[in-house]
Amino acid sequence: MKTQGFTLIELLITVVIVGLLASIALPMTELAVQRSKEQELRIALREIRTGIDAYKKAWDGGHIQKSLDDSGYPKKLEVLVEGVEDFKSPKRVKMYFLRRIPRDPMVKDTRSDAAETWGKRSYKSPPDDPTDGDDVYDVYSLSTGTGLNGVAYREW
Repeated sequence: MKTQGFTLIELLITVVIVGLLASIALPMTELAVQRSKEQELRIALREIRTGIDAYKKAWDGGHIQKSLDDSGYPKKLEVLVEGVEDFKSPKRVKMYFLRRIPRDPMVKDTRSDAAETWGKRSYKSPPDDPTDGDDVYDVYSLSTGTGLNGVAYREW
């Protein structure tokens, strides 16, 4: 009588092949996830920096009320979403520079406010040692990781 089934050797060879394929696919998946997060980081930085630049341009154009000690940059990131009064408009409509503040995709804590996930550099702060101050001149990632290009996320 002939029984059908797989021998122990055939099963072991199958398990080894599947394990080998999985060990090849896992690093490729991790690389794809890292690339995706890096692309999100680039987009978020560009979006926030464009909003900051638009705010500065509006300030330079006299659309935002000026004071002597202002640098022309927003006091906090939230101002870009909350909006400011347009002083050149007869109806004093609000100008908005961002719909929302994107989160830093490299920060794992999803409970904190999106604006708190970014490091902020004030106008008076040197570029090689960014510190928070009276305004927000630039933003950077608080992540200590390094990108696929070899540059630390903090320096992007």
